[in-house]
Amino acid sequence: MKKKVHPEIQFGTDGWRGVISDNFTFKNVSLVAQAISQWVKKDLKARTGARRVPIGYDARFLSKEYAEIVACILAANNIKVYLSDKFIPTPSLSYGVVSLNGVAGIMITASHNPAKFNGIKIKTFQGGGASNDVTDKVEAYLESVPVKTMAFDQAIKQKKITMFDFNAKYLKFMKNYINLKKVKNTKFKVIQDAMHGSGSGILREVLGTSKIDLTMMRDDFNPSFGGVKPEPVAEYLTVLLKRMKDEKFDLGLVLDGDADRIAAVAPGGEYISPQKILGLIALHLARNCGRSGGIVKTTCSTTMMDHIAKKWNLKLYETPVGFKYISHLMVTENILAGGEEAGGIGVQDYIPERDGTLAGLLLLEMMVYEKKNIKQLLDDMEDEFGRYYYERADLELGKKKFQMSKLKGIKSLLGKKVLEIKDYDGIKYICEDESWLMLRPSGTEPLVRAYSEAKSLKQALALIDVGKKLLKK
Repeated sequence: MKKKVHPEIQFGTDGWRGVISDNFTFKNVSLVAQAISQWVKKDLKARTGARRVPIGYDARFLSKEYAEIVACILAANNIKVYLSDKFIPTPSLSYGVVSLNGVAGIMITASHNPAKFNGIKIKTFQGGGASNDVTDKVEAYLESVPVKTMAFDQAIKQKKITMFDFNAKYLKFMKNYINLKKVKNTKFKVIQDAMHGSGSGILREVLGTSKIDLTMMRDDFNPSFGGVKPEPVAEYLTVLLKRMKDEKFDLGLVLDGDADRIAAVAPGGEYISPQKILGLIALHLARNCGRSGGIVKTTCSTTMMDHIAKKWNLKLYETPVGFKYISHLMVTENILAGGEEAGGIGVQDYIPERDGTLAGLLLLEMMVYEKKNIKQLLDDMEDEFGRYYYERADLELGKKKFQMSKLKGIKSLLGKKVLEIKDYDGIKYICEDESWLMLRPSGTEPLVRAYSEAKSLKQALALIDVGKKLLKK
């Protein structure tokens, strides 16, 4: 176990997150900013003769102020900063790192966490999430030297900080990635729930004047997120699910707090998990767009992806949970599409980053190409590759510790023989009928997540109950 340089600052699966005014304080943010400055100066070589670091922030409480603090510290360390002129989606910042030829990027966001949290994500020069090697180095630099800073106005005057519109090039890319002309001439009815996050307005900007009937909800500025987590899971989408049931929409789309994750809803109010969205996007890119390459899923992703990969002769990769592992493969291999159970999906010929808006546009494009609503496309996919029911529960352990070694002796679950146990990221039991149960400590919250999948909803829910009982023991 690595030594904790600072107990209040620990980078997890996707950056450092903390409770505002508890451990996520101005002082601790300043320490992280100085540590990032040390990492940039000592470990990164400028690729264009100048160290450029783009900085963005989401719509959370104090995100803008935190971003300005980080910008001033980097500027005082002679690092050229491009600071967003407004709150933006994380993918917009990531794309900006690449388009500006930056050596790294910094995003102030706590993604889907509750409103009391904020956080810092580090992006590589390729636009993907920083690996453990990077975050370990940043942690090692914590408190190694005094924090340097300067006045914001002075940094602007000296052109050490440049205010920048990251969305301009980001929007241009998305308009060129899909067949926008064909999409805009189709009369589908779409509703998007932005969950009060920083992705509000992006989809409308991309579609512009079109025949698509687009309705927006929860697209206003609200740092409290209406009192719920800005996470695209069914329990926080009650109003959207009802509207999809009562009104005649062809597709419902959902973004998380920083717009790098997606969920969808079908006519009738059926929640479409990110697992199935990845399957649909992979099929669309292979079948309708003539693309090829590998598919990446995480260890807690659906078995359906195995069958899709086999049918279309696509190489299948499996990674631990965390999009940074998918990002790595998107850089080193030819990847058609990759995704995680939480809704982060990345695609070919893009930066190695997940993007909720782009994933939603690809679902809409698939509907246009195949002239079907999302429910019809989903039914077609499940008729061909099988219907799987996927469940997840977040479990609090309290003061108990997750002791995986005590869980390795399980021989059967619900009367089904366990054929394989995977323990490289939590513990996963794979049964003879393709059902499975996984228990894994969260890398972003003080929880243990239980995941299950089976060919019936009853069995999937029963497996979650088994997981809860195992944890209580």
